[in-house]
Amino acid sequence: MAEIDEMTFLTTPTDYSSYYDSINETFSPCEEFDLSFSRWFVVTLYTLVFILGSIGNSLVVFVLVKHWNQTNLTDLCLFNLALSDLLFIFSLPFYIHYMVIGDWTYGNFMCQFLSCSHQSGFFSSIFFMVVMTMDRYVVIMHAHGVARYRTMKTGVIMVTVVWMLSFFISLPAFIFANVTVEDQDTGCYYSPENEGWMHYDLFITNVLGLVVPMLVMVICYSRIIPTLMSMKTAKKHRVVRLIISIMVIFFLFWAPYNISRFLKFLYSQDLIESSCAWEGNLKLSTTVTEAIAYTHCCLNPIIYAFVGQKFMRRVLQLLKKWAPDSFISSSSYRSSRKSSVGSRSSNVTSTIIM
Repeated sequence: MAEIDEMTFLTTPTDYSSYYDSINETFSPCEEFDLSFSRWFVVTLYTLVFILGSIGNSLVVFVLVKHWNQTNLTDLCLFNLALSDLLFIFSLPFYIHYMVIGDWTYGNFMCQFLSCSHQSGFFSSIFFMVVMTMDRYVVIMHAHGVARYRTMKTGVIMVTVVWMLSFFISLPAFIFANVTVEDQDTGCYYSPENEGWMHYDLFITNVLGLVVPMLVMVICYSRIIPTLMSMKTAKKHRVVRLIISIMVIFFLFWAPYNISRFLKFLYSQDLIESSCAWEGNLKLSTTVTEAIAYTHCCLNPIIYAFVGQKFMRRVLQLLKKWAPDSFISSSSYRSSRKSSVGSRSSNVTSTIIM
């Protein structure tokens, strides 16, 4: 397979290059594009995402498991967000191997399993970010009315619903993923029975993966920020910066890829003028923006966990047991404890900065 889009088999969101190539026959075939740079760019970035994402999210899981007896609803969401990101990046080594050698060697079941697990990890990660946003909104804006409902039992039910929803949304990826042979190359492709399932994947990725989460963040945080600014707490400016960072980072990492996919869909439907330049640019932009979007799972531990004083205090406690004192100064540890005590001055800010 000469083109990078056809090398990346089925990722989440699913690659449609072979589908578009087959239906876009209104003009003569374009010359083969040289996307070797994109190929090795993706391989390098996927490798970094796998290493950094595994370390960061595994550390979150380990710390929360170690302090499981102190877990609250926020911790439960954070724990499952880290699990979602780990599930998401679990398949990256298989993708990297496939892109390097150009053949799918893991069989049909692994093709289906990895496709479904990758997509389930993607949607569950998005959904848990939405749940954490809504939980912050409810706690800050309606603190007295919902306190009795924020129990671990409620959290377990909510987590179960999110995982089940993510799995059912991703089920077509398992059903329609198949190993096929094209030009003596074996690949794992999303091959649905009709065009409707192609549109389904694009729709749920754009709407549930970008539009809905972005709307929830904008609506909730636009109400939270004025409330925070009206409070007399030294933490409010830091919290507002964190909130804005969450929204901006999410949009910058995922919007370009979703826009590229949507433009590719318009191109396949002849709603954009057909040209070799457009075809090459769309393939290049989809490949590059997809790889960049995947790096978001490396940032989730930083955005949602490591900025919190409570979590960092736990990490420092853990590292003090693992590492020599020369690597972790006692002054840093005491500073973390003081910051944590100071954060208790506001239950609202501590809801956002753990």
